Amino acid sequence: MTPVRIGVLGCAEIARRRMLPAMTACPATEVYAVASRDRDRAAATARTFGCRPVHGYDALLALDEVEAVYVPLPAALHAEWIEAALRAGKHVLGEKPLTTDPDRTRALLSLARERGLVLRENVMFVHHGQHAAVRDLVAGGAIGRLRSFHADFTVPERPDGDIRHRADLGGGALFDTGVYPVRAALHLLGGLPEVVGAVLGAGPGREVDTFGGALLRGAGGVSAHLTFGLENAYRSRYELRGSTGRITLDRAFTPPAGQAPVIRLEQSAGGVRELPLPAEDQVRNTVAWFAAAVRSGVPAAAAADTAGTEDADATATLRQALLLDRIRLCARGVEPADDQGAP
Repeated sequence: MTPVRIGVLGCAEIARRRMLPAMTACPATEVYAVASRDRDRAAATARTFGCRPVHGYDALLALDEVEAVYVPLPAALHAEWIEAALRAGKHVLGEKPLTTDPDRTRALLSLARERGLVLRENVMFVHHGQHAAVRDLVAGGAIGRLRSFHADFTVPERPDGDIRHRADLGGGALFDTGVYPVRAALHLLGGLPEVVGAVLGAGPGREVDTFGGALLRGAGGVSAHLTFGLENAYRSRYELRGSTGRITLDRAFTPPAGQAPVIRLEQSAGGVRELPLPAEDQVRNTVAWFAAAVRSGVPAAAAADTAGTEDADATATLRQALLLDRIRLCARGVEPADDQGAP
């Protein structure tokens, strides 16, 4: 497979620390260029990764050599630049959340489908095999009938100037750390759960939410208890509780590439077992997954196309956008509109 030539819009920390190293090392991708509004920053980043520096995002989108772009900009800028990239004929890997508005997310998925382009959201943890192993255990009856799901993703406080504290850039705990437990609930429970209750809080002097939680109700009355935050002790964990046992997974969302994960299985009749799994690099897996989608020629669909076939990735992205928005509205005491187009 010919490597997909990728351009990167911005020099964000996640691009420099995680994605650019993975793209450089992946045989299926070639980092062709990196752009910044700061000429010196573009040059410094390009030197590190052996690619072409570009001054300005529009200039990168104008490069014919670039087939696909990765967008790691602040959340509030995603919709604008993802749309610009699609209209420039580029496939797109957008950082999460794809947008901060479910209507914009739906429109971008539709635009990608209309233009025959791949649009994917960079939710890396779902590409680690430990979650498939957990789903297999649940489906196989290891914990009996599923009763509840509990997920936490919280991180220590960031410096005052961090973009996560800026409302104008789409900051806040819900769109930053909240994405993880929300997507985990969708990934492991399926469907589109109902939001029963939600809380968003802000630390002293903050203009965005810095901690929060939500209670969801899924199919069959299964509850999901989600916690997230930007000013908390670090925690990256989920647990599924059933009628005869429970499954616990630590480092659920950010497992180190060289660390073998361990699933903890507690059963009423079988005691406690630890089930080790092979180490995986979820960043590398995500990059390879995106490149394969581009080379397969299969575009993104809006939740379902006119033939009725579903694109699972697009459906998951749209459900996540809807659920994040409903949590936000519920925390504000606003009843969400009835969405007949929910996948």
